[in-house]
Amino acid sequence: MTASPFLLQPAPAVAAADVVAALQDIVVSHLSDNLQRLSGVTGLRRIHRSRKLVGTALTIKTRPGDNLLIYKALTMMQPGHVLVVDGGGETSNALVGELIMLYAQQRGCVGFVLDAAVRDTAAFEAADFPCYARGVSHRGPYKTGPAQMNVPVSIDGQVIHPGDLIVGDEDGLVSFGQAQAAALIEAARNTAAMEDGIKAEIANGKVEQAWLDKVLKPFGL
Repeated sequence: MTASPFLLQPAPAVAAADVVAALQDIVVSHLSDNLQRLSGVTGLRRIHRSRKLVGTALTIKTRPGDNLLIYKALTMMQPGHVLVVDGGGETSNALVGELIMLYAQQRGCVGFVLDAAVRDTAAFEAADFPCYARGVSHRGPYKTGPAQMNVPVSIDGQVIHPGDLIVGDEDGLVSFGQAQAAALIEAARNTAAMEDGIKAEIANGKVEQAWLDKVLKPFGL
């Protein structure tokens, strides 16, 4: 018997509203610093204008150039989901465009992250609907599969699990498990407070700066 070309797992539960609200006020770079600067996605383009992306990953792993299971994923979305698609980094065929964006918005989807191409970029910019993609192509997708839904995927080398939190801004994207969120939010807020102190010190106009000495003195510089 031939194995099915499709694997469909249930949609993950979305993160709590207070966690999402807290992450809206934290920049990606501060989250990245507290993820040991090893995690995250840097190789995708921001297709929209400036809206912050915060949500819960609903994942698709698909044959490059094929978007069949994206259609199925749209029907399973809950408000707060981010559609995360591992398309193998292939950019010959766009996997999403304006029509999918419009329907996803109605379903409460808060953004797209695709290691693949998109099209109808003017629509994403006009709507300021968060979308990060490997590239852009006017060519449409195929719709035959195979594909898998809500399995671990690789986006620009970052492993993302269904249910992970996704945060994106102008500097790129990070992802992490919901169990990490509280500690990471606290750590990122501490980083922001530390940087506010450094900004205040810079404003004094002095050449001598404690934050510079902290880096240089261990090397005798």
